[in-house]
Amino acid sequence: MFFELAMLAYLIDMIFGELPCKHPVVWMGDFINVFERRFYSNRILPGALLVISLLLLTLLISITLVYLCGFLPVYLSFSILAILASTGLAMNMLHASVAAILTSEQPRQALSFLVSRDTEAMTETEVYKAALETWAENLSDGVIAPLFYLLLFGLPGIAAYKVINTLDSMIAYKTERYFYFGKTAAILDDIANFIPARLTAMLIVLLAADKQRAWQYALRDGNKLESPNAGFPIAALAGGLGVGLAGDAYYHGQLKHKPTLGSRLNPVNHNTLDQALKMKTGINFLVLTVLTIGIWLS
Repeated sequence: MFFELAMLAYLIDMIFGELPCKHPVVWMGDFINVFERRFYSNRILPGALLVISLLLLTLLISITLVYLCGFLPVYLSFSILAILASTGLAMNMLHASVAAILTSEQPRQALSFLVSRDTEAMTETEVYKAALETWAENLSDGVIAPLFYLLLFGLPGIAAYKVINTLDSMIAYKTERYFYFGKTAAILDDIANFIPARLTAMLIVLLAADKQRAWQYALRDGNKLESPNAGFPIAALAGGLGVGLAGDAYYHGQLKHKPTLGSRLNPVNHNTLDQALKMKTGINFLVLTVLTIGIWLS
């Protein structure tokens, strides 16, 4: 049943993209902001209570929706659940957002909507490098990971993952304000993305022009970043394209030293990003193929 649900949800996202309504992630963000305003303290306990309360609330809502849909005709129930699940998938939005950098008259500004690093003083090469890293990392966070938890646990699974991912993007920073408050969210996000990040790297390897180099770099460089997960899809993409990604970057005015993933065999430019974004067709094909096999075997 979950394979059929995932198939329809993925097709809805492919065809329609973001639905014209307030996104569930926005509601989650609102909850986080209200909780932080009222109960913030840079300690582990308040941050953990935020994680637990939002997870429990989201699971309660999603499980209730599944229960209520059980009273509807099967085709209607299945369609509603698939539409709800599709809001947790972001292939169309991710691709469109990153592709906008290729056509924008102000690529630094377009990039600033996607990354937390400082973009004002970036060179053209740095803009394209950051866009490639965003594309690779968010293929895991926005596509493969939510799909993975949808297949395992249905609507409650993808909803819970979006809670974890949203918390990570809002409070899991190693800054003075969030170092302890966001620690629980950061640890939980690391755990939740452990398998999906490596599946994403494997997917990129399968679609890479140089599969052997993509595989070698994913193994060699995947664990070099501070995050235990983000480096794997980025390193695989760097290997497939023959470029160097990551490296030093400015965040909130502070220079952060990061290792380079891959090797600078080819320049990073407009064509490099365009080549990476063309992987979307192959990703869609492979995902739909896997889901079709799952439906056939289940």
